[in-house]
Amino acid sequence: MKKPNLNRMWEIWIPLDIPPRVFQAHQGTFLEHQEWFNKVVDAIRLQVCEVVSILRSKQIVDWYHFLIHPKDGKPFIHIRVSIREDVDSKDFLESLPSYCLDPKPIERKAVELIDGIDKPLLKNEEIEEAWRIIGEQSEWITHMIEIYQNKEIPIKNFAQFMHFYTNMMSLGHQTILLCCISY
Repeated sequence: MKKPNLNRMWEIWIPLDIPPRVFQAHQGTFLEHQEWFNKVVDAIRLQVCEVVSILRSKQIVDWYHFLIHPKDGKPFIHIRVSIREDVDSKDFLESLPSYCLDPKPIERKAVELIDGIDKPLLKNEEIEEAWRIIGEQSEWITHMIEIYQNKEIPIKNFAQFMHFYTNMMSLGHQTILLCCISY
């Protein structure tokens, strides 16, 4: 994955099929809620992967990442992309499936910092490299989901993959739980 061009970033939103009260009640404790987790995995598998596949196959974007956020009190998948220099934003907009809502460009100043990442500690204070790594994390998650058959993925299976991810830095499962609780 390439570094994103911070001057050509856009965002889109995909609604999650989770009742807001369920989302709010279980936000940060999803490890105990297989049904909620299934809906998230299905949305990534069926929608995020499709959007990314379309935009990459048409060579429209060279970077993406996604997170789950509330918007207007409802759960959404928030996708950010970097549109390639040689692509017109009109082509990007025309390529989006109808379930992608509120596409709009992101001002550079909104992505020059990342909450929780101390920019002065980065080599050359290059925030684009930090965004590239975050994009690789999103790409890793989509690949992780794609290796499974179109069946329910037990949370414990996914948590075990995350154990290998965090254990490399001797962080273990506590990192996942701490991140979930603090979010």
